[in-house]
Amino acid sequence: MSSQLVHVSTLSQIPPISSRHRHFLSQRNYIPANVYEHPAALLLERCSSLKELRHILPLIFKNGLYQEHLFQTKLVSSFCRYGSVDEAARVFEPIDDKLNVLYHTMLKGLAKVSDLDKALKFFVRMRYDDVEPVVYNFTYLLKVCGDEAELRVGKEIHGLLVKSGFSLDLFAMTGLENMYAKCRQVHEARKVFDRMPERDLVSWNTIVAGYSQNGMARMALEMVNLMCEENLKPSFITIVSVLPAVSALRSISIGKEIHGYAMRAGFDSLVNIATALVDMYAKCGSLKTARLLFDGMLEKNVVSWNSMIDAYVQNENPKEAMVIFQKMLDEGVKPTDVSVMGALHACADLGDLERGRFIHKLSVELELDRNVSVVNSLISMYCKCKEVDTAASMFGKLQSRTIVSWNAMILGFAQNGRPIEALNYFSQMQARTVKPDTFTYVSVITAIAELSITHHAKWIHGVVMRNCLDKNVFVTTALVDMYAKCGAIMIARLIFDMMSERHVTTWNAMIDGYGTHGIGKAALELFEEMQKGTIRPNGVTFLSVISACSHSGLVEAGLKCFHMMKENYSIEPSMDHYGAMVDLLGRAGRLNEAWDFIMQMPVKPAVNVYGAMLGACQIHKKVNFAEKVAERLFELNPEDGGYHVLLANIYRAASMWEKVGQVRVSMLRQGLRKTPGCSMVEIKNEVHSFFSGSTAHPSSKKIYAFLEKLICQIKEAGYVPDTNLILGLEDDVKEQLLSSHSEKLAISFGLLNTTAGTTIHVRKNLRVCADCHNATKYISLVTGREIIVRDMQRFHHFKNGACSCGDYW
Repeated sequence: MSSQLVHVSTLSQIPPISSRHRHFLSQRNYIPANVYEHPAALLLERCSSLKELRHILPLIFKNGLYQEHLFQTKLVSSFCRYGSVDEAARVFEPIDDKLNVLYHTMLKGLAKVSDLDKALKFFVRMRYDDVEPVVYNFTYLLKVCGDEAELRVGKEIHGLLVKSGFSLDLFAMTGLENMYAKCRQVHEARKVFDRMPERDLVSWNTIVAGYSQNGMARMALEMVNLMCEENLKPSFITIVSVLPAVSALRSISIGKEIHGYAMRAGFDSLVNIATALVDMYAKCGSLKTARLLFDGMLEKNVVSWNSMIDAYVQNENPKEAMVIFQKMLDEGVKPTDVSVMGALHACADLGDLERGRFIHKLSVELELDRNVSVVNSLISMYCKCKEVDTAASMFGKLQSRTIVSWNAMILGFAQNGRPIEALNYFSQMQARTVKPDTFTYVSVITAIAELSITHHAKWIHGVVMRNCLDKNVFVTTALVDMYAKCGAIMIARLIFDMMSERHVTTWNAMIDGYGTHGIGKAALELFEEMQKGTIRPNGVTFLSVISACSHSGLVEAGLKCFHMMKENYSIEPSMDHYGAMVDLLGRAGRLNEAWDFIMQMPVKPAVNVYGAMLGACQIHKKVNFAEKVAERLFELNPEDGGYHVLLANIYRAASMWEKVGQVRVSMLRQGLRKTPGCSMVEIKNEVHSFFSGSTAHPSSKKIYAFLEKLICQIKEAGYVPDTNLILGLEDDVKEQLLSSHSEKLAISFGLLNTTAGTTIHVRKNLRVCADCHNATKYISLVTGREIIVRDMQRFHHFKNGACSCGDYW
C-alpha cells in the first residue's frame, strides 16, 4: 500500500463530533511559586541541547517535580525542540490529566521531525480525545506536506481546515499557500493568495518565494512590484526570496536595483542578504563583484562560503574554488555536505586526484561518507580523475542508490573509453526498474558516441523519441554529437537544423563535428552564423573552430579566431587553445612559427602543446625540432611511451637507424611500451576487435586469406606498401607485417561479412598510419565501397580511391 493511501486512510478515521469519546480535561492555570522558581525550572529555561536536557532530568525526578504540569509541558516541549520525539512521548503518555497544550506541543514535535505518518495518526488521536484543533495544528501538518511534497494529503488537510472554520484565517491560508507552492502547484497557491480577505508581509513573501522556487522568475518579480504598489515595503525575506528569480533571468540590472534597495533599507549587512547577493552576481556573470561582496562581508556563515565555492565552479574556475575551500578550512569553518560536493566538483574539473582523495578522507571524518549525494559526487570525481574502478567499487557498496548514482557511473564509463560497460550498467538499471531521466539518456548517448556504431545510435534515438525527449535541448544536443562521432555528419546537421532551442553546447557539438570530419569551411560558416545570434561563443567554441581550421589547413582563419577570442570576447586562452594553435601552424608546415609561438606563451607549455609540435615534426620530417621537443616531453611525461615511438618514427623516416635503436633501448630500459593498435568494426549488432598481427579472432584464417587477395588487387591498382615504416627486416617480411595492421584486418572482416554497397565503419584507437591510409584509399577504389575510419583525432571518409582529408591529417 502506498504511503499516500496510508495517509488518506488515517485522516478518514477522524470521527464526527457526536461519536467522539468525551475526555474532560482540567486546565489548571495556577502554578505555585516553589515550582516555577525552583532551580530545575531555571535550568530548563536555559537548557540549550539535548545532552543538557538529559542531565537535568534526574534533578527533576529527585526533587519530585516530574508530576508538575509546568515541568511536564517544558519537558515535552524541550524534547520536541531537540528532535527527540520518542523521549517526548515517554513523558507525554503516562500523564493522566493531559493539558491541551501538551497535545499541540507533541503534534508540533512530530511535524518538526517530518514524520507525516505519526503526525497524522496523532492528529486523529487528538480528535478522539476531544482536543479541539487550533489553527497551528493545521499549519504544522501543512508544512510537513509541503516539505515532503505530499500534495494529496495536503488537499485532505485543506478540506479539514475549512470544515474546522479556519478558511478565513490569515495564518492558515499562508500555510496552505506555502504547501501548494512547495508541491509545485503554484497556480493553486495563487488561488489561495487571491481569495485571502487580507494579506500581510508573510503571505506576500510566500507567493514570491513560490514563484521563484518553481521557475517562474518573471511572476516573482511581478509580485514584488504589486506588493510595492500596495504600499508594503519588501522585507529582507522578500529580498532573499526574489534574488534567485533575478539569477534565473540573469538580469544584472534588476539585481543592482534590488541591491540598492537592500543598502538603503540597511539589509546589506545581514549575512543572508549578502550571501544571496553573492550568489546573484555570480549567476549573472559578474564574478568579480560577487567576490568583492564576499570579501567585504563582516560575518560569513557556511552558506556564504558554499555560495562562493559554487560560484567559481559554475564559472569554470575550479582552481579558485579550491582556494576558497582551503581558506574556509583554515578559518575553522566546518564544511557541510554542500561544501564537500562543491570541492569535489572542482577537483573533478581539475582532474586533481590527490586533492580529491583528501576531500574523500575529510568527508569520512565529517561523517558525510554515508550521505548519498556526497557519495555520488565522489563517484563523479573519481570517474573524471580516470579512477573509474574506484568509482565502481564505491557504487557497489552504496546501499541507497539514486538515479544520480546510476547516471554518474554510466557517464563515468562512457568518458573513460569503456562504453560497453556503460551500456551494461544502463541495462542493469532498467532491470532494477529504475526509471531513466534526461541525464541518463544523455550519458547513454555519450557512451554510444564513444562506441561510434551507427546501429546503436539509431536504437537510442528511437528510445529517446518513444520517451518524448526528442525536443529536449540536452538530449538533442547529445544526439547531434553522437551522430557526428558515428560518422553520420549529415544526420547530425539535420537534427541541429530541426532544433527550436539551442544552447552554446549545441553549436559547439556541430562545429566540432564538422571539424573532426575535415569540413573546416562548414565549421567556419556555422561559427559565423552563431555570432549573428544571441548565443555567445565560449572557450570550447573557439577550441572547436581552431581545431576545425587545423584539420582543414585553414591557417589564417584559425589565427584570426585565436585573436578574436581574447580581443572580442575577453576569453583567456587555456592550454588546450595553445595546443590547438601549435597543431594548426605545425600541421601546415609552419614549424618555425609554431616554435616561436611556444616560446612566447605567457604560461609554461604543457604536454599537449609539445605533443602537437612533435606530431608536426613527424608529418614534416623535422628532426632538429623533434629532438628539442622530445627532450621536454620526456621531462614532463617520462612514463608515456607514445612520444618515444613518435621520435623513433621521425628518426626512421630520416634513415637515422642508430638513433632509432637508441630510442628503443631507452624504452626497454624504462619499461615503456607502445600502445597496441586496435580497430573495431560492428557486424550484425556485434562489435569485433582486431589487434595488429593477431590471430585470436575465430575467422582469422578467412580474414588473412581474403586480405592476401585484396592486397594483390590494390597492388595492381597502384598501391605500393611503405616498407620504410619497419626497421631491420627483409622487404617481404615488412610487407607481411604491414598487411596485418589492425585497420586492414577490420576492413577485411567488414568486407567479408556485408553485402555490396554497404558502408564499412571502423574505429581505431590510435592515429591511422600512412600505409593503412594509402591502402584504404585503394581498397575503396577496387571494392566500390565507402569506408569510414574514425581514429583518435578525426574521421576519414574513403570513397572511389580518395579520402575526405585530402591527405592532410
